[in-house]
Amino acid sequence: MIANETAASSTLLDTLRRRAEGDDVTVTVIAPVNEPRHGYVVYDDTRRASAGRRLEKTLGVLRGGGVLAQGFVVETTPVQAVKDVLAQLEPAPDEIVVSTHAAQRSGWLRRNVVTEIERAAGDVPVRHIVADAAGAPDETNVLVVANETVLSSELLDRIRSRAKDGSVSFLIVAPQSDDMSHPEADRRLRRALSVLRSEGIDVHGQVVHPDPVTAALDAIHDESVDEIIVSTFPGERSGWLRRDLVGRLRTETGIPVDHIVSEGSE
Repeated sequence: MIANETAASSTLLDTLRRRAEGDDVTVTVIAPVNEPRHGYVVYDDTRRASAGRRLEKTLGVLRGGGVLAQGFVVETTPVQAVKDVLAQLEPAPDEIVVSTHAAQRSGWLRRNVVTEIERAAGDVPVRHIVADAAGAPDETNVLVVANETVLSSELLDRIRSRAKDGSVSFLIVAPQSDDMSHPEADRRLRRALSVLRSEGIDVHGQVVHPDPVTAALDAIHDESVDEIIVSTFPGERSGWLRRDLVGRLRTETGIPVDHIVSEGSE
């Protein structure tokens, strides 16, 4: 089975439990951790931790239902993960189950991952499971767009508050326009991630394309995003506001956008 964000969905778990009824079935769950195509600096440890938590939940539910299950987090693409499984797993799988979000939320479907997996699988049957709204896990994916204000008390408090509302995963993208090493954006983002993760908040982040609209659209293409939080300086201090970042994201994405005004950078 290949899954990441939907690994713990009730739709997928119910399918696997039914498949195992009356049969001697071993389920191997592969959770790929993809590196976004447009990130300049990506903090893989946070992304791997998120995938690992979902994997452990999936394995716990399957084993609790009497299904023999094992799983791995792999740092590769879903297609390459399938190729590796077919080449290395003993005994070879009799069937491959691929789980995704519905089309409007799924980065894998937008990138034709299921079709590519079917090609890579050859004669091994591939079943595609869609974790629809009724069967999806109760996790909300929030995209945070911030750079100089990423450590502001206003933004950090908003993330803390949103995290208390339920199961929420945050992706912080920090558009950066300084020299190619991005030292300040990297420093701020690492510190913000450290602060939030120390409080038990599920968050990962990356330094990205300097244009915030492009950065946000790239992230939405790569990830499942339910909400957006944009943090800016107030009024004329903000170049992002002068370029109508908040309005453009609302229009171009159709996703709810929460605008946080941050008075200070740290």
